[in-house]
Amino acid sequence: MNTLTIITGIIVLVTYAGVAVGRIPGLRMNRATITLTSAAILIAIGALNEKQAYASLDIGTILLLAAMMVINANLRMAGFFNIVSNSLLQFARSPRILLAAIIFASGVLSAVFLNDPVCILFTPLVIELCERLERNPIPYLIGLGTAANVGSTATITGNPQNLIIGQASNIPFLTFLAYLGPVALIGLGICWVVIIFVYRQEFTLPFQTNTTPRPLTSSQIYPALLNRTLLIVLGLMVAFLIGLPIVSSACVAAALLFVTRLKPQRLLALDWELLAFFGGLFVVTGAIEVTGLSERLFEIVSPLIHGGVIPLSLTTGVLSNLVSNVPAVLLLRPEIGTLPNAQQAWLTLAMSSTLSGNLTLLGSAATLIVAEIAEGHRVKLTFSEFLRVGIPITVITTTIGMLWLTLVG
Repeated sequence: MNTLTIITGIIVLVTYAGVAVGRIPGLRMNRATITLTSAAILIAIGALNEKQAYASLDIGTILLLAAMMVINANLRMAGFFNIVSNSLLQFARSPRILLAAIIFASGVLSAVFLNDPVCILFTPLVIELCERLERNPIPYLIGLGTAANVGSTATITGNPQNLIIGQASNIPFLTFLAYLGPVALIGLGICWVVIIFVYRQEFTLPFQTNTTPRPLTSSQIYPALLNRTLLIVLGLMVAFLIGLPIVSSACVAAALLFVTRLKPQRLLALDWELLAFFGGLFVVTGAIEVTGLSERLFEIVSPLIHGGVIPLSLTTGVLSNLVSNVPAVLLLRPEIGTLPNAQQAWLTLAMSSTLSGNLTLLGSAATLIVAEIAEGHRVKLTFSEFLRVGIPITVITTTIGMLWLTLVG
């Protein structure tokens, strides 16, 4: 390897370490600024030129993320998530039912609307519910985070890495759902069982307070906006199911939501940090391909990738926990499409990269979001506390996923 390739490799390793930890010691940098800075440095040293950097940007994935964020913004403003929260409290008459409701709602909504925004919106709601019911919020927050990851396995729109895989593989939305939907559904049940087993004392004590929800006020729900948004979302789901282009359909849905009397600034209150993070990460991954580092990586992992569902799944799981799941997918993406049974390989990559995100608190953005928002509400979800649940959930769900894809592959 020449000097430029070695320097590129060092920068990439530092970037992935920063992404995995979420910061650079001694500096106030988050994942977005880490990847953007690294991308700029790689262009400056000549690891790739501007044209190659532009070519490395997956515009389809970025547009799909932005469109789903617009949909989430409208649902939030319309009071959709307030209704869901109230319904959870009305339905739940015991701690076990409450946990099941949180897991089910988080899993299903994450499959439809992206897991990260669901965690952003639901974490404060779960904490508020637990405070009203005088319960320990930790097991319910873990249920929220793990279910968001597991549920998002089911669809192309469930999480960022699935968006990338959906774009690269051209697997139809319904086909993707048919293969990975059962894995996600069983996985949600596993989350419930494991959390109840680990926190047995919490779930043997009944509620001590009245669980009747407070009525929603007119300032919390806007029926006209809610009905309009749900109608557009229903149309989007139909478009996905009948096989229309996913990115174009999502962008059309977002465009229809822009036709409103609401201030554009409210609709464009997107998670710009997440979009910037992906932009920078695409460029960093592009540098790996341009300098030939990806070819050397593939020489090492190629025997495992070509070994079938189980070796590929284990390789993806290990890599996802070393560099995070999105970078792992970006690294493996060029090789997966060359495999004989490419569809099975893409599905295995999606399943393993997503489910392995539950191994540790740092394994996925969804679980990190839950922990960071909870800390802002003076609820401490520690690394070791999450690990007690994350390890068994990850091992069991990934094993089921591997067996299922081997069986139906």
